[in-house]
Amino acid sequence: MKKLLIILLMCVIGLGAKGQVSQEAFRQWHGDKYSMFIHFGLYSQLGGVWQGKQVKNGYSEQIQAFAPISKKDYEKIAGQFNPTQFNADSIAVLAKKAGMHSIILTSKHHDGFCLFKTATTSFNSYDATPCKRDFVKEMSEAARRHGLRFGLYYSLIDWHYPYASPMSPHNADFITEAHHAFSKAQLKELLTNYGKISELWFDMGANTPAQSKELYELVHHYQPDCMVSGRLGNDQYDFCVMADNDYPDKTLHAPWQSAASMFNETWGYRAWQDRGSIESKVREKTRSLINVVSRGGNYLLNIGPKGNGAVVDFEKEVLEQMGDWLSRYGYAVYQTEASPFQEEFTWGEVTRKDNHLYLFLSGKYPAEGKITLQMPGYLLQKGDGKMATYLQYGDEVVLTVPASAYKDKQIHVLTLSFDKKIEPFPGKTIRNAVLTPRNATPQYSYSCFDYYTNYRSITGYSWNFEQLLLKQLEIIYTSQEAGREIDLILDGKTYSVTLDKGKEIKETAFSGTTWGDTYVCGPGSGVFHSAEKLDADLQHAPVSGKTWTKIDKDSDKVACPILSSYYVMREIDSPRSQHILAEIGAGNGMEVYLNGKLIAKHLNPYRTKFRTEKVILPLKKGKNQVILRSYNRFEDEAAYLLRPAEEQKAYRQDFIIPDAVNGKEHSLTIKPHNPSSPHTDAELFNLRIRLRRIAM
Repeated sequence: MKKLLIILLMCVIGLGAKGQVSQEAFRQWHGDKYSMFIHFGLYSQLGGVWQGKQVKNGYSEQIQAFAPISKKDYEKIAGQFNPTQFNADSIAVLAKKAGMHSIILTSKHHDGFCLFKTATTSFNSYDATPCKRDFVKEMSEAARRHGLRFGLYYSLIDWHYPYASPMSPHNADFITEAHHAFSKAQLKELLTNYGKISELWFDMGANTPAQSKELYELVHHYQPDCMVSGRLGNDQYDFCVMADNDYPDKTLHAPWQSAASMFNETWGYRAWQDRGSIESKVREKTRSLINVVSRGGNYLLNIGPKGNGAVVDFEKEVLEQMGDWLSRYGYAVYQTEASPFQEEFTWGEVTRKDNHLYLFLSGKYPAEGKITLQMPGYLLQKGDGKMATYLQYGDEVVLTVPASAYKDKQIHVLTLSFDKKIEPFPGKTIRNAVLTPRNATPQYSYSCFDYYTNYRSITGYSWNFEQLLLKQLEIIYTSQEAGREIDLILDGKTYSVTLDKGKEIKETAFSGTTWGDTYVCGPGSGVFHSAEKLDADLQHAPVSGKTWTKIDKDSDKVACPILSSYYVMREIDSPRSQHILAEIGAGNGMEVYLNGKLIAKHLNPYRTKFRTEKVILPLKKGKNQVILRSYNRFEDEAAYLLRPAEEQKAYRQDFIIPDAVNGKEHSLTIKPHNPSSPHTDAELFNLRIRLRRIAM
C-alpha cells in the first residue's frame, strides 16, 4: 500500500500545478469530462467554397488563407452575414442532451472576425453585419439558463488586424507588441462583459515567454477560476491540449484535454464534406471519448454550424446518440480518474471512481472470452449484471465475457466493486541494484513553446524496487548534471540533494570504440512531436524524399527554414556492452535515439540557437547506431554536433539515508528541486542510482 500512496502522491503533485485556479474549480472542470466546441464565424457562410470551387487545402475555417481571399473581399462577406437560424438555446439543449457539461465558442478565429460587440474593431458581428448580434452574449446566457458552464476560444493570430504578423501557412506567427496590446484589450472585454468564463481556449501564434505569462496572469486577474489552455504557449497553462484529434498513449501527470472535430478534415462548416454513416461516426467518437477519459483527460467535441446558424443534422444526430449512450453509462465517464493499470488492454479501456472499476468493452474480443486483471491487495465484492462471470484467484480477477458483448452495436460497460478505494498501481518491480531511466516509470507532463512544439515531457522518474537494509544510495551523473539540486522521494519522504561533483569515476574503457562517418538528412518536419520514421538502413531516410548524405564533419550548420529539423547519424562499434559519453549539440530542441530507441528529448530554452550537452549512451556489444535530431523552430539555420565527449568522466556521490528504511519493497522518485515550470523536461536522463546496504 505504501507504494500505491507514493504513486498517488505523484499524481496529486502533477494535477496540483494549476496556477491560480482553485481546487474546486479544477475538480469541476476535470470531472465534467465532456464538452461542446463550436466553430462558427464568417467562414461558416462560405462552407468551404470560394467562387464556386471547393477549397480542399486546409481547414474550412481558414479558407481566407487557403483560397486565398483578399482582406477586402473577405470583409464583404460580413455584409451578408445574417445567421437567422442560430439559436443559442437550442444549441444549449443539444449539448445537454448529448451529455456535455460546458460549451466553448469561437469568440474570434484567425480571420479576426469577432462574434461579440467590441470597442477594439468594427470587424465584428454587431457592427459589420446586418444581423446586429452579439453571439458570445447570446451563447453565454443560454448556457447558464440550461445549467452549462461557458468558455471561449480565442485565436492568438489575427489576419485582419493591420499590426499583427502577416498571414502565413503555418499559423504560428510571432505576436507583435501592438498585436499583444490589442489582444489584451479584447480579452479584458471578454472576461468582464459575459459573466463567469470557465475556460479560455487560446490557439496558435507564437508568444514570447513574457507575453504568454502576461496573458495568463491577465485571465486570472479578471477570472481567477478560468482554466487556461496550453496553446497559450511557453508552459503557461492550467491544462494542456493535445494536437488536433489526438490523445496521448500514456496517462499524463498534468491536467489535459483532447479537442476533436467531427471530421478530421475541418472544424468549420464544409458544405461538401463526405460525412459517412451516422452509426460509424457515433461509434468512432464514443470510442475517442472513452480513450481520452481512460487516460485521465477531458474530451472537447466540435460542431460546425452552417452559415445560416443551423446545426448540421448529421452532427446533431451523432451528438444525440452519444447522449443516449451516456445516459446509460455516464457513471463510468463523469467524475472518474484514469485507469489504475500501467499496461494497455486490447479488449478495451478502464476508468475508476472510489472503489469501482469500469471496464469499457470497446476493443477486440479477448482470447477465450477471458479478461484477467491483476488486483493485488483488493478483494472483489461484486460484478454487475449477467453479461459476465466474475471470479477472483488470489490477486487475479478473471472475467468471462460472452462474444455477444462485442457483436452488437453498443459499447458495453462492466462495473467491478472492491473492498476499498482503488489507487493507481505501481510500475514493474526492479530486482537489480541499478536504477536507470530505461527501467523507470517516467512521470509525464506536456511542455511547449507553441502548437508546433508541444510534446510529452518527462518531469521525473519513478521506480519500485526490492531491497533489504537500505541505508545508502549511490548517485552517478555527468558534468551535465553537476551543480543541480534534485529531490529524492523515497517511500514518501523527500530529500533534497545537490549534485556537487562527488568522487570522479571513469566509465568503461572508451578507447575500444570506433565512431563511423557522419551522415545528415533534412530538412524534415517542423513539428517537435514528429512521427518521422527512423531506420537503421541508410537507404531508408527518416524524411520522405530525402537521403542520408555523408559529410566530413561531426558538427556543422546548415540552411534550414523555421519549423523544420535535421537528422544526424553515426555508427559506433563497441567491443563490449558499456556506457560512454557523447557530446551532443542542437538548436531549439533535440532528440537522441540509440539503436532505434529514444533516450533523450527536450526543448532547449526559448530562442536558444545552439546548445551542447553530454548524453550517456548505453552501448551494446558490436554495431550501434546513434541518431540526433536537431530541431529548428525559430532560426534561419540549424546547427548540430554529434561526437564522443573529449573527457569520458562521470561522478559518484553517496547519499546516506537519514531515516531508517524498513521493509522489502520501496518506491523512489527523482525530479528537479523547485523547477521553473512543473511541465519542463527534467533532463535527468543521465542519472543512475545504485542501491547500497550498510551492515547494521
